[in-house]
Amino acid sequence: MPMSAPMATTTNSRTENPALLRDSGKPGRDCPLCPRLAAFRNGWRKREPGWFNAPVASFGAKDARLLIVGLAPGLQGANRTGRPFTGDYAGDLLYATLIEFGFARGVFAARPDDSLELVDARITNGVRCVPPENKPTPQEINTCRGFLTATIGEMKNLRAIVALGRVAHDTAVTAMGVRKSAAPFKHGGRNAIGDLALFDSYHCSRYNTNTGVLTPAMFHSVFAEVRDYLNADQSASSSASQSGAKAGSITSRT
Repeated sequence: MPMSAPMATTTNSRTENPALLRDSGKPGRDCPLCPRLAAFRNGWRKREPGWFNAPVASFGAKDARLLIVGLAPGLQGANRTGRPFTGDYAGDLLYATLIEFGFARGVFAARPDDSLELVDARITNGVRCVPPENKPTPQEINTCRGFLTATIGEMKNLRAIVALGRVAHDTAVTAMGVRKSAAPFKHGGRNAIGDLALFDSYHCSRYNTNTGVLTPAMFHSVFAEVRDYLNADQSASSSASQSGAKAGSITSRT
């Protein structure tokens, strides 16, 4: 098992503004906030009326301890199927890895009606609509960040976030109210932000894997560390609960 990377620490807590906790942090099907993305989405509705062609909601339960943040839906992936990382190569590597480390179960068949289920994990994107050429503009990232902030805020058991790529990292850090310079991106790196641990990986895109920027082993090492972190956190929480219960029992007998 690779040694854990040093963890940089910031003191900001994640935002939990009740005004932002709306509809699982997702916009409506016809969200108009980003005109370029709305026009692109509507164009594909005409070309492929059988596709999902709408903002893609988060996948997984709100009570999960792990949140995985990607960049945006792929044109023939989540934009087509309606489920994050479903229908393109990035999902093949991601879901196989999640199954290997116990964050998913069932069969991943690259369609939303397969038997795949997430286990103590949730997946979302920094930008909810498919962007032309898979490249959202800085303004679109900023505009959509409120939905990511809401998603983070509503996850009361959240303990760890995995950011897939620098853009996902930067928008997640900003969503949590932290300066990017205080929590720099590094593949395999880890930053503490309030009560959360932010883990970083290069994005699991076909381009990154084809060029060797990211290998399956590199990707697996990130999730191995996440699994170890969550296991240790669970053990610490259990020990604290047992200690508290024992102390209460002693007090009640005195």
